[in-house]
Amino acid sequence: MKSEILLGGAALAATFLLAACGQKEISFKADVQPIIQQNCLECHAEGGEGQKKSGLLLTSYDSLMKGTRFGPIVKPGDSLTSALNMLIEGRADPSLRMPHGKASLPKEKTDLLKKWVDQGAKNN
Repeated sequence: MKSEILLGGAALAATFLLAACGQKEISFKADVQPIIQQNCLECHAEGGEGQKKSGLLLTSYDSLMKGTRFGPIVKPGDSLTSALNMLIEGRADPSLRMPHGKASLPKEKTDLLKKWVDQGAKNN
């Protein structure tokens, strides 16, 4: 019970901190999911090439957070070492840049995904 109160207080403090800094809280449903739907589901939907090769399904928040058969791709709070961010920002091996075989995502979209991860990669 005590840890639940502490976690709730920490989440509330983080929300106030974001608001005080003038930084908008990024929403998975409103901000992140549309980027995934437009740029990733061609390969990372059920039976898609990306899903077959890596096991990564991007059809829901839960499947994104589950990651690949090799491990998670999102480290909430840490976009620097999250594989998701490394792959879409081109910081991983060039042969693995995502979306694979397509133009890079615009900077405003990669920045939005980075902020979402840094804000805790919440299912909001």
